[in-house]
Amino acid sequence: MISVSVIAIFDIGKTNKKFFLLDTGYNIVMEKSISFPEIMDEDGDTCEDVKRLTKWIQKTFEAALKDETFDIKAVNFSAYGASLVYIDNKGKVIAPLYNYLKKYPGKLQSAFYKKYGGKEKLSRETASPVLGSLNSGMQLYRIMKEKPELFKKIKYALHLPQYISYLITGKMVSDITSIGCHTLLWDFEKNCYHKWVKEEGIKEKLAPVSPPRKVFDVIFHNKTLKAGCGLHDSSAALIPYLTVFKDPFVLISTGTWCISLNPFNKTSLTNEELKKDCLCYLEFNGEPVKASRLFAGYEHEKQIKRLAKYFKKSLNYYKDIHYNSTIIQWLTNSGILRDTFEPKNNSNQSIFECRELKRFRNYEEAYHCLLHDIMQQQFIATQLVIQDSNVKRIFVDGGFSNNSIYMHLLALVFPQLEVYAASVAQATAMGAALAIHNSWNPMSAPADMVTLTYFKNNNIA
Repeated sequence: MISVSVIAIFDIGKTNKKFFLLDTGYNIVMEKSISFPEIMDEDGDTCEDVKRLTKWIQKTFEAALKDETFDIKAVNFSAYGASLVYIDNKGKVIAPLYNYLKKYPGKLQSAFYKKYGGKEKLSRETASPVLGSLNSGMQLYRIMKEKPELFKKIKYALHLPQYISYLITGKMVSDITSIGCHTLLWDFEKNCYHKWVKEEGIKEKLAPVSPPRKVFDVIFHNKTLKAGCGLHDSSAALIPYLTVFKDPFVLISTGTWCISLNPFNKTSLTNEELKKDCLCYLEFNGEPVKASRLFAGYEHEKQIKRLAKYFKKSLNYYKDIHYNSTIIQWLTNSGILRDTFEPKNNSNQSIFECRELKRFRNYEEAYHCLLHDIMQQQFIATQLVIQDSNVKRIFVDGGFSNNSIYMHLLALVFPQLEVYAASVAQATAMGAALAIHNSWNPMSAPADMVTLTYFKNNNIA
């Protein structure tokens, strides 16, 4: 029997943990998915069950290697960011994988920023808005201050993608896509760790930084493999688009958060942009990607529950509603859309929260208005990263790419740009595979891996 040459990818999300095998044409030939209930840390806060995750990764990979249908040539990893795994001198995990939503002590945070020049200065230099535990460097700083005995035992604090790589490779490294994601660790102006990381003794707890696209030659269960060091999932999801499209574009990656990513905007973050939830990522080649965040998916989920209850419809009723320009025209003529949206700093609520549902004659009108209100915010967030970067196209992937109302309204507010719903089968896993393409795959990366649907601007004004 001739086995199929494949790359194995672990794609670890907050909810779903996935394992894929992709052939040399980047077709998914095996897929497994599992989810684990969260456990509690010592403070009673929920967190990832890192021990259970570790066992699943090891057993899943061992089983795949034994499957004679496939010949695994390489393996790489992607995972959510802002999460650190603490390893001792024996290579063992010695602390919980603390949740990035864990409340951060206000006094400790205030004292830290005061010591290093204030929030605006430090945020600008590290391209990291003040996000508490979502700034993963602050998690390690907290351990140093509150749990010095634990801090002494830590050999390395590995970001989650690099910990997963370590389980297979045995190599402890840091990766630029994890370091450069609102961690507060990296000085974007000097392109090195920020001075506070060195002064506080944090740097010695961070593994050596791996060169971009670093690939290890490893032997795992008597199988010789090429292995990557893992990537932050947002950076991985951008790779298929950078591979296929060379002209400037913005990618709006939609889900709970709608993140507008512009890899062609090289301008430094301003204080005003940081206040509006802009930040910078470092992509897999080490280049900065300006990004803005909007909590639109969460807002949408909250409001459809409100609509379902008021109009006595099912929770998924919105899925059968398609864009109707007549409804938008009626909402405009009736005066409902007369109030203009005035953004507030760090505001993630649309004005729909304040609207009285009795003003709408039916669910369809209310839902169109909800998407209109969200789009007012989306325009502001996306425009922040477009600026003067010569962008010609906007790609939308994730949940909202399947929402015709969202897509038509996006085309309406950006009439000068081409707007596309984009689809890549498992973009994060695909990106992790493409990141080490040259190390295992003799074929060229497929040019048709991204499927596009064009949305024309039908201006009703």
